[in-house]
This record gives sequence, structure tokens and C-alpha cells, in this order.
Amino acid sequence: MFDFFWNLASFVVALGILVTVHEYGHYWVARKNGIKVIRFSVGFGKPIWRKVDKTGTEFVVALIPLGGYVKMLDERVDDVAPEDQHVTFNSKSVYQRIAVVAAGPIANFIFAIFAFYLMFLIGVPSVKPIVGEAEPNSIFAQVNVPERSEIISIDGQRTRDWQDVNLAIVSQIGNDTIALTAQLPDSQFQKPYVLNTSEWSFQPEQQSSLASLGIKPYQTNTKPELIAVGKGTPAGDAGLLVGDYITAFNGIAIKDDWQLLSNSIKEYADEEVLLTVERKQNSTVEELTIPVKLASRTVNGKEQGYLGVSPKSEPYPEEYLIDLTYGPLEALPQALGKTWQLITLSFDMIGKLITGDVSVNNLSGPISIAQGAGSSAGYGIVYFLSFLALISINLGIINLLPLPVLDGGHLLYYLIELLTGKPVPEKIQEMGFRFGALILLALMSIAIVNDISRL
Repeated sequence: MFDFFWNLASFVVALGILVTVHEYGHYWVARKNGIKVIRFSVGFGKPIWRKVDKTGTEFVVALIPLGGYVKMLDERVDDVAPEDQHVTFNSKSVYQRIAVVAAGPIANFIFAIFAFYLMFLIGVPSVKPIVGEAEPNSIFAQVNVPERSEIISIDGQRTRDWQDVNLAIVSQIGNDTIALTAQLPDSQFQKPYVLNTSEWSFQPEQQSSLASLGIKPYQTNTKPELIAVGKGTPAGDAGLLVGDYITAFNGIAIKDDWQLLSNSIKEYADEEVLLTVERKQNSTVEELTIPVKLASRTVNGKEQGYLGVSPKSEPYPEEYLIDLTYGPLEALPQALGKTWQLITLSFDMIGKLITGDVSVNNLSGPISIAQGAGSSAGYGIVYFLSFLALISINLGIINLLPLPVLDGGHLLYYLIELLTGKPVPEKIQEMGFRFGALILLALMSIAIVNDISRL
């Protein structure tokens, strides 16, 4: 229940910030072009807070936090006094109207740069993309990259950590090959590899990009000593405690091998098993056999057993850790580069969605966004800033789609007006708005169904 309210609160905060940024872009440019703004609303429905400034603009926070709008004086929908005709939206030149409409998405992109800038100033602790073993018979296994090699670049794009690797791999969806450069362990020698992805099957809703290629990141040794036991989990309900050391599963010794234990647990979904543990009691060690009724969860489309504990891992070697922290001047080009990378990747994914290289099953809606907001906020301000930047970019790009109900649709009409010298007829605009609303509703419905199926 706590997770639900935490995710909900984080979602409301994140969406409130991003909607305010987007609408403020429209508002600021409208005011600079001498357009009278009647209302600036964050949210829809019944107002829960309002204020009117000296220019007569009403600022509103409404009950339903799923968007917002800026209402400008417009003769096409409002009764306008003759003395106010010069401050209407429709009286402005087509270039001014384009500027007002485009300002919302542009504000989202600027905010993303700002969020990434703060993130890089604060610092991002991360891990170098050091390769562990490859999944047998996988695409990655075919090229024989040595264990503990560092992935330096993919398709010429520098990869500093696993997030960079993930983004670079996703950008290669639909390609028959992926060019990869790795620095071999304990040397400065870099070697190129080419992955044959002609038969690559990547289902983002079921597995990570790394797993789809068979890449296993390097992991330190993990022991079956418990450092966390979740409340309300099978482990917690059975009485397992932090500090317990699991030595056997159903009477079979696991020999300090956490991976063996983990694999065994996955095979017994919704079944009762026996765990043998060593528990320290003061200065003595007691051996206990504890029955546990495992739960189940769906991972990569398969039902797996679930215990609800975290094991103890050895720390990463210092040379494998990086801290992406930059000074005030260095952070700006880093933020610009990150924003541009995500903008181009997002447009690329839209193109691949149209061509069928990416399935509509990968669309995410408000439930996934809420979960992402909650988890990123729980990790700390740096990760929440990264999440805000990513969603801000997506919000800007979605609004640029040429659907008449979105900013991009209005821009399409104004570009036609520029080319033809006259506005698009209102009847055609109205038909376009209805068509755009239907497409948007269909996409949102698919996204929500996808969200529910992932719960």
C-alpha cells in the first residue's frame, strides 16, 4: 500500500512539474507576442487553487493532474471587444502562431537539458560496462568477447556505463549487424567485433536489451548470506532473518553458490521447500531447517519462484567504478549531448514503431510512468532528475507528432498556411481534430492495457 501512494505522489509531482514547464513555454511566448492569456491551468476539471494576476490571467491548479492548457483570447471561440482584437491569438502572423505552439515542446527539451545539467553537477555514481560470461548459444557468445572486457563503443557511440550500452543497443533494433568495440582485460588493446543480429528477437516488455543478446554484466561473488528480508514476503513470513546463511535447499547442499540457490528457487513457484540455514545466536551458530512456501512472479513471460531476500555481494573493484561528475562548464555539453541522444533515439523508435520493427506492445502509459517516478524518487534526487529529463523529452516529442489534437497538428496546419497563403478551412481542421483524438485515444488505450498486463 505504501508503494502505491509513494508512486502516486511521485507521479503527481513529476507530471505537475513537466506540465507546468510545457504550458509555461506556450504562455511566455504568447505574452511576448502580445497575446492575451485568459487562463493558465495545470490539470483538468474542478479548480482546487486559483489566482488572477494584474493582467487578468487566471492561474489554476485543477483536480485531475493529467495535463494542462493555456487558453488564449481567440475570435474563433470567444466574444472579443473591438479594442481587444489586436491581442487575440488568431490576429497574429502565422510565424507568431508557430512560435507560440512550438514553445511548449521546446520548453520540455530545455528543461531536460537543465535536469541533466543538475544531474551531472551533483554526480552520477555508475559502473563501467565490464562483461561477465556470455549466455551459451547466444548472439554475443558467437563473437567470443573475453570475460572482463570493457565495452568501449557500440556503432561508434561511446559507452561509459551500462545505461549507455542499453541505449546504444536499443537504437540498433531492426539492424542486421551491431558493431561493437571492447577493450580487452588488463590491457589497452581495443578490438572490434560484429554481432550478427539478423535473427535477433528483442521483446523489451519481457527482457532487457542485454539479455536479448546474451550479454551478462560482470558480477562480484555473491554468497547466500542474507542482508535483507522483505516484510510480507515468503522469507519474512517463514521467519528468515538478516544474517542467516543458507547452506542447503531441500536437503541438497548449495556450497556457497547463490546462483545455484537462486536457480533452484525459480523452479519451485507456489511450492513449499525446506531451507537449511546457519543462524548466529550470540557466540554460537545454530543450524535450522525452515519450511518456506514460495510465491510466484512472472519474469520474461515465465512463472518463477520468489523468496524475497537480498544476498551479500563482494564490493566491485575500485577500477570498475566511475563517478560521472562535471564542473559547471563541463556539465553543459554533457547535458546537451545526453538530451540530443535521447531525442534522436525517441524519434528513431517512433519510426521503427511505424515500420513494425518495434511492437505496439512496448508502449507504456500512466501506470508505468507512475512506477518509474516512484522507483527513481526512491533512489535519490539524481535518479529522479534523470527520470524527469527522460519523460520531459518524451512529452515534447509526443506533442510534436502531426496529430491535429496535439501541438504538432497545429504546426502542420500553420505550415500548410505558409505554403498556400491561406488558413486550412475550419471544417477540415475540425475533422482533423476528431481523427487525431481517436488515434490518440487508441494509443493511450493500448498503452494502459500494456501497463495492466505488466502488473
